[in-house]
Amino acid sequence: MSGQLACLAQDVPPCGAFRAELEGPDGPVPVAVVRAEDGELYAINDICSHGAVSLSEGEVEGTLLECWLHGSKFDLRTGAPTGLPATRPVPVYPVTVDGERVLVDVDAPLSNG
Repeated sequence: MSGQLACLAQDVPPCGAFRAELEGPDGPVPVAVVRAEDGELYAINDICSHGAVSLSEGEVEGTLLECWLHGSKFDLRTGAPTGLPATRPVPVYPVTVDGERVLVDVDAPLSNG
């Protein structure tokens, strides 16, 4: 499958995230579409690998997304945690911007977390 419409670019706040639920091969996939400090858009699985809470409610610092619950930070490019308490990465997905439409391909993760 190719990218699915996750949101419009204007839906993603500066240095913030927009939560979308897309259809994956095994059912719904929660995705955080995140605008980094440099304006680049990324898509990362919206569930923290440590606390099982929504990452889209966290803060963006550079290309890191911080979980609001316990402070774990995840690299938006790789999904890797950059410090404790999280030790497992989260999946990241390819993003395509087509005009204002932000398309995310949950079937072809860049990393599987």
